[in-house]
Amino acid sequence: MAARARDSDLVEVAADGRRTTDLVFVLLDRFTMMSFAGAIEPFRIANRMSGKTLYRWRLAGEGGEWATCSNGARIALDMDLDALGRDETVLVCGGIDVQQATTRRLVGWLRREARKGGTIAGLCTAAHALARAGLLDGRRATIHWENQDSFAEDFPEIELTRSVFVIDGNRMTTAGGTASIDLALTMIAAAHGEDLANAVADQLIYSSIRTDQDTQRLSIPTRIGVRHPKLSQVIQVMEKNLEDPISPATLASDAGMSTRQLERLFRRYLNRSPKRYYMELRLAKARNLLMQTDMSVINVALACGFASPSHFSKCYRAHYRTTPYRERGSRGGRAET
Repeated sequence: MAARARDSDLVEVAADGRRTTDLVFVLLDRFTMMSFAGAIEPFRIANRMSGKTLYRWRLAGEGGEWATCSNGARIALDMDLDALGRDETVLVCGGIDVQQATTRRLVGWLRREARKGGTIAGLCTAAHALARAGLLDGRRATIHWENQDSFAEDFPEIELTRSVFVIDGNRMTTAGGTASIDLALTMIAAAHGEDLANAVADQLIYSSIRTDQDTQRLSIPTRIGVRHPKLSQVIQVMEKNLEDPISPATLASDAGMSTRQLERLFRRYLNRSPKRYYMELRLAKARNLLMQTDMSVINVALACGFASPSHFSKCYRAHYRTTPYRERGSRGGRAET
């Protein structure tokens, strides 16, 4: 199992290594089952493999009765958002429409618990809830790649990364999905050693354990199905410069080729021009912002490199067969992670 950064930030361990860690999973409305299960199962298996109660947990949520996840399943809760002990680790599980699930009551509760100095984690989109409560100010954090654009717009003071998970002091965030497994295994390794964490991973048939240095998205060659170093280089530059698009001539020059060669490269492997591909990237970001934030259409246009709302609307309609205003008005739920 690879060495993990900042293990000392995770938990305090008694000399005999047998201290029981108390966990509280806070399930937000329409939380993602994968992230919740990926976090809780490694702790259950750690208890089984060690033959000891290394971890105990309770499930909490507003109302204290039931929480409904994004697939429609209902989970019985053990408690409402009640006061916790100083030594309890809080893991907030988010999912669809986390903005709506981040209620005033939840924000107030998170702030009160944070003042006790305990560890608080945001799994999947729950990084948004932690950020809204001010718990990530001046810290590093991560969130699912589909929510990164909106998160960066809403919380510019937070150092957003594309890591699978991030541990910054007593704050932890994950990118969603199976990233919860990696974080849980890291916590187990920090408290009870690599051997137990490896044994838990083996039980999970989890053969590639990631660290906080791993990024969440597939590599560009894997995503586009093409292994061409210069094509990947250009696409990477495009993805990093959506607000201020770079001209095809400059992209080509920086990649050490002519504009005509760049055109041929995109036509051959992606069946579209560099300009068209770049436009599709910007429109995809725009759609995420429209669906996941309350930014005005004008500000969305500017954030995606469009000089005027009219040009943005024309391009958006041509690609998505609807206008940005209708897209914003029709959102019934934001993308699931």
